[in-house]
Amino acid sequence: MLCGRIEIKSHVEPAQVKLGLGSGYAQVSLGLGSSENVYTKINGDCQMQCALCEQKKCSNGKDCSTIKADVEYTGRNLESMKISAHIESRYYMEKTRLEELILYAGGMGYEKLGIAFCIGLEKEAKVIHEILAQDFNVFSVCCKVCGINKDSYGLEKLHNGGFEAVCNPVGQALVLNNEKTELNIILGLCIGHDILFTSHSQAPVTTLAVKDRVLAHNPLGAIYSNYYLKHRFNAKD
Repeated sequence: MLCGRIEIKSHVEPAQVKLGLGSGYAQVSLGLGSSENVYTKINGDCQMQCALCEQKKCSNGKDCSTIKADVEYTGRNLESMKISAHIESRYYMEKTRLEELILYAGGMGYEKLGIAFCIGLEKEAKVIHEILAQDFNVFSVCCKVCGINKDSYGLEKLHNGGFEAVCNPVGQALVLNNEKTELNIILGLCIGHDILFTSHSQAPVTTLAVKDRVLAHNPLGAIYSNYYLKHRFNAKD
């Protein structure tokens, strides 16, 4: 399949092509009896939309991409893949994510771990810090580090009037960079702040918990709820 025109390479015949020119996309139906669609922007860039595929034949070895020849795992990347595969195969459905984190960090030979946490999860951060400190040298930094006033950057405040410290994800990253941590863990940083922290962290980053103040820090709860799907997102369950 090539951008700019439609080329169908399939052993399945016949192939049907439906053009939705109003939307600028071509929908290619390969006549497999159930939906296996590839969307290509006409005269534009190809878009990968695996989430809409109902077949997922890649799990059985099919390559629908154009990047396979460019993928190679070596060195520390290969080591990481081996550790992950080991954890999955040995402890599938047995270990919690926190336990898996400990196994992974130990398997990679990490000694210095960093935790970048939201002040709203300070109790959880303390417990996790103490658990990880049994096996690693742990550095933790709160989102309010440096105590910078939101007024300094003209940021909106949660509460009207008075001092309100800005969340400081770049500062969190700098603190952990200075400590030369080998793996940094995000614990409940705000949307956007997690992105800034990750982009400024010198060490690789993993997220242990995503903040969701409404759903007890379980973002997927929104799509497990028929109410949210229908009334908030206008989506089908």
